[in-house]
Amino acid sequence: MSTNNHNEEEELKQNQAAAEQAETQAEETQNKEEANEELTSEQKLEKELEAANKTIEEQKDKYLRLSAEFDNYRKRTMKEKAELIKNGGEKAISAILPILDDMERALQNAQKSEDIQAVCEGIELISQKFQKVLAQEGLEKMEPVGEAFDTDFHEAVALVPAPSEEQKGKVLDCVQTGYKLNDKVIRHAKVVVAQ
Repeated sequence: MSTNNHNEEEELKQNQAAAEQAETQAEETQNKEEANEELTSEQKLEKELEAANKTIEEQKDKYLRLSAEFDNYRKRTMKEKAELIKNGGEKAISAILPILDDMERALQNAQKSEDIQAVCEGIELISQKFQKVLAQEGLEKMEPVGEAFDTDFHEAVALVPAPSEEQKGKVLDCVQTGYKLNDKVIRHAKVVVAQ
């Protein structure tokens, strides 16, 4: 019986050893799987980091291009504005040149002519032509006499007693003509106002 016991003990020890060995192998397999999972999560993080870095580089490139494009636009518009300021009056000056030619001819003829009436008529025609060209360029002459006094358009140089009650606060006389260019006052009319 003792041999039997001894065999059973030995078998029990072998079973225990096999169980321990199986348990150790299971632990090692589990550790390997966890290590693989950690590598996989590390790889995922690396991939995400690479994707984020790629997106950052794309956005940075896009920003630099946009910034350069805006800088070019700003420089171009500044150049165009400077060009407009420099040559802005070219159209108006070109329109006035024929009138300047007429004035020169009128002066030459005025020195030779003895007919003052003809010289006056010639100067009047030149003046009308000049006013017509200025009107085409957007210049408008103000006619303030009889209008209500308005500080947006008029500058009072004198206040006089009103001849009648209905003329109070109205413009009686214009001392210096006012002008508007494209509906913007460029010179206020100097006027006499009734009090």
